[in-house]
Amino acid sequence: MKYFGTDGFRGEANVGLTVEHAYKIGRFVGWYYGANRERKARVIVGKDTRRSSYMFEAALVSGLVASGADAYMLHVIPTPGVAHQTVEGCFDCGIMISASHNPFCDNGIKLVNSDGFKMDEDVLELIEDYIDGKSEVPLATGNHIGATVDYMQGRNRYIASLIASANFSLQGVKIGIDCANGSASSVAKPVFDALGADVRVINAAPDGFNINVDCGSTHIERLQRHVVEQGLDVGFAYDGDADRCLAVDERGRVVDGDQILYVCGVYLNKHGRLSGGTVVPTIASNFGLIKSLELAGLSAVTSGVGDRLVYAKMREGGYSLGGEQTGHTIFGDIERTGDGIMTSLRVMEVILVQGAEREAPWQLTAPCKLLPQAQVAVHVADKDAALENMGVQNAIAEAEAALAGEGRVLVRKSGTESVIRVLAEAPDQASADAAMKRIANALEAL
Repeated sequence: MKYFGTDGFRGEANVGLTVEHAYKIGRFVGWYYGANRERKARVIVGKDTRRSSYMFEAALVSGLVASGADAYMLHVIPTPGVAHQTVEGCFDCGIMISASHNPFCDNGIKLVNSDGFKMDEDVLELIEDYIDGKSEVPLATGNHIGATVDYMQGRNRYIASLIASANFSLQGVKIGIDCANGSASSVAKPVFDALGADVRVINAAPDGFNINVDCGSTHIERLQRHVVEQGLDVGFAYDGDADRCLAVDERGRVVDGDQILYVCGVYLNKHGRLSGGTVVPTIASNFGLIKSLELAGLSAVTSGVGDRLVYAKMREGGYSLGGEQTGHTIFGDIERTGDGIMTSLRVMEVILVQGAEREAPWQLTAPCKLLPQAQVAVHVADKDAALENMGVQNAIAEAEAALAGEGRVLVRKSGTESVIRVLAEAPDQASADAAMKRIANALEAL
């Protein structure tokens, strides 16, 4: 697709993604779900804390009401909150303004359908055609012009649903959370407070520019120090739109998305709640996770990278748990997309139950033996040309030969940025670093 990648329409604000794009998306969506079907559409809109998110919100809402749709504004909310409220409120469509873990200068527009799933590609293609001037959409007039509705109660309902999903108390548990100065800043603490936890929050003071800056799941070192210095039981780090979650155990060690999948998979299977005894990781998940799941008597079915592809594979096989190493974890029995705060609650459930069996948080991850990894994102002008380059292909072949079947390399295009992602795994860190650098050097030489 020309504009929409694996996770929406992404780009630098007013460079790759402009207010004109946002307005046109609003115009088409408002018409497609309303006047096109001879009724007034209801569309829900959320955003993260980037300075440009407010600008794009105004443009989207203007386009929606100009096409006759009623626009319900959730304001700042996690991406999964938009999906949740789209379904719960019976909206025609949900729109989230966010570039997730990317820097503040970037932004994105994500659409979900009435079922809370990532928007159907055929609809996205129609939107792209409209953006490119290949179709026309009439303006609404008179009493057909849409309304703008302040829908803060939708965010409150989302918070209430998270609280209601926990059938346990966190009284006396000391929890650290890093909100990445993003969408979790106004949502995570109320959830843990309501459950009785002693919550110690960092990076929950967004100013429009500090989202993901040296904080959150992409820079988890501050949370590691916070957990150790404060003597906390566990810590959770989110990304800018709070659909990802990584954890930190009581010793300050990172528990990544693969380890969360392992811990939750083993727990759910033990309690008869893991469909088919199967977990759905991605091709980028650590090979050690696959082997550890097998040793625990579980199966793994891999998907492509991206929570959309993970959930598609889960639906295809009827599986109830899947996710990514980056912290997108999907509990298919209760949600349709990754939800960082929900992941925190599910991990706390495991800790509380297993803790009663005298297992500390760090002990839960011990059986999951991950291979050392080295990974880098290399910026390139043309992703397809870079991958097809003979020098790059030779470097990949040489790296694979050097690993001699004891590890692997994975080289893929990012679906959200102009980068090639290089991942190497090996029995030792030095070998992984060497394999990664061999390929990265070839890409950087282009």
